Amino acid sequence: MSAKRIVIAGGSGFIGTALALEWVGRGDQVIVLTRRARERNDGVREVVWDGEHVGDWMHFLDGADAVVNLTGKSINCRHTPENLREIISSRVKSVNALAAALAQVKTPPRVWVQASATGFYGDTKENLCDENSPAGNDSLAGICQKWEAAFDSVVAPATRKVTLRIGFVLGREAGALPVLSKLTKFFLGGAVGNGRQFISWIHLADLVQIFLAAIENEKLAGTFNAVAPQPVTNADFMRELRRVLDRPWSPPAPVFAVKAGSWLLGTEASLALVSQRCSSQKIQATGFGFQFSEVRAALENLCR
Repeated sequence: MSAKRIVIAGGSGFIGTALALEWVGRGDQVIVLTRRARERNDGVREVVWDGEHVGDWMHFLDGADAVVNLTGKSINCRHTPENLREIISSRVKSVNALAAALAQVKTPPRVWVQASATGFYGDTKENLCDENSPAGNDSLAGICQKWEAAFDSVVAPATRKVTLRIGFVLGREAGALPVLSKLTKFFLGGAVGNGRQFISWIHLADLVQIFLAAIENEKLAGTFNAVAPQPVTNADFMRELRRVLDRPWSPPAPVFAVKAGSWLLGTEASLALVSQRCSSQKIQATGFGFQFSEVRAALENLCR
């Protein structure tokens, strides 16, 4: 298989770094669009963009095999009106900038893989959501709706478009899991709130493979939930994490403590309290197979 050129917008974070290294390891040329480019010795080339305007970076899209857009201010912050505006703006403007660039290049990428999130569904309680389920009505659901609407409005007849609604990503060195693991080791790994809220999780290795499938499988188009086949409740997730880390018991974290702790940490309590139970059936129906379909195996792989 010949080497590909893949452009990752917003590719310097947790997921983008994993994708870039995977593709470089496969012999592909990887261009990361970032606000602060730096020299790297791992084969990845970083190029400056502002995430809003077309610039010299657009030439890397000309003839590229794929563009992946992960750009956006992290939701792991206090959800003040100002931060929410920036979260929305950073996502929508990046989509618009890439769309404007695609309209100007001679040979646009064959496929555009656009990140979204399972936050699209809002608080699902115990209901299992698939890609046809309606959007939620909380602030994160509103962000995802605007994000996806910007992407849906892109006119790019020569480019296959794929949206991935990404769940709670489990990684060894970044994301939320290292923080949860540290708390658990200090016997602070109890269920959050009533513990009945669902977590639609996915191992980072499986998420990387879903991105690969989205690029390589030309039959993939439209929207897919990027989550493992078996969502679990928060209580079950924390129980499995305690087991893996040899902490048989921790006191539960009541809602008021979660809200206070979130405020002190500069994040948002709803990220831990909202229930999201999402189906992976659509991506599985394409022939995709998960390496980690059960949370116990995923946590053992990452924490031991």
